[in-house]
Amino acid sequence: MKNSLSSTFGEGNREYVASLAKGLAVIRCFDHQHMQMTLSDVAKRTDLTRATARRFLLTLHALGYMETDGKMFWLTPKVLDLGYSYLVSQPLIERVQPYTKELCDAIGESCSVSVLDFPDIVYVARVLSHQIMSVGLNVGARLPAVTTSMGRVLLAAKEDSEIDELLAKTSFERFTKYTLIEPAAIKAEIQRARTEGYAICDQELEIGLRSMAVPIKNRHGKTVAAINISSQPLKMSESKLIKEILPQLRQAASKISDAI
Repeated sequence: MKNSLSSTFGEGNREYVASLAKGLAVIRCFDHQHMQMTLSDVAKRTDLTRATARRFLLTLHALGYMETDGKMFWLTPKVLDLGYSYLVSQPLIERVQPYTKELCDAIGESCSVSVLDFPDIVYVARVLSHQIMSVGLNVGARLPAVTTSMGRVLLAAKEDSEIDELLAKTSFERFTKYTLIEPAAIKAEIQRARTEGYAICDQELEIGLRSMAVPIKNRHGKTVAAINISSQPLKMSESKLIKEILPQLRQAASKISDAI
């Protein structure tokens, strides 16, 4: 999937630095399916000319963010410094870990905290009781917001008009036979999460995975993150989630809210 520069917020503003946006697009075009790429590959994935892509690649190489053997290019560990700057600058991330671990130990299920970076949620904390997903998730991992309990809780804090606008820009992917891909159905679940104060996502992302999430709010009552637990349907029925786990999940969210 290409990294589109034309839809970047702020483009056209005279304060907008196009070269910086292009440089970041070059970094972001590398992923688990494109770990090493040629100059032509990078130019294609970023919609840049070969000459422009080459200048950015060589600049990133000079700065230590890129490595090359003369033909292929790949990112270096120094790129992690960019993400680390975010992690150490956000008090939320530092303060949630004790509460996620406490919840995980209490209920024996994996617990995570994420923030919204539409169209995805981004994991900022995660404590595993056991591995229940086929794909490992760590801090910095992304999942589609519309298909996750945390994503729906975070979207529930938006106005309906903004939700409509976001859904109109979304490419829906069916991960399992239970995945909702109709915008109206997804919006209904988001509105339900707003009304009930929690969201349950049942095997929409992966068969055998059921999750529940509640919002984490700051002192002004604004939703800033979401916390969830993940379990297996055979082990944790929906009624058990609501009756036994939801109060503990809300208590953990309240403790985090007080801490931030």
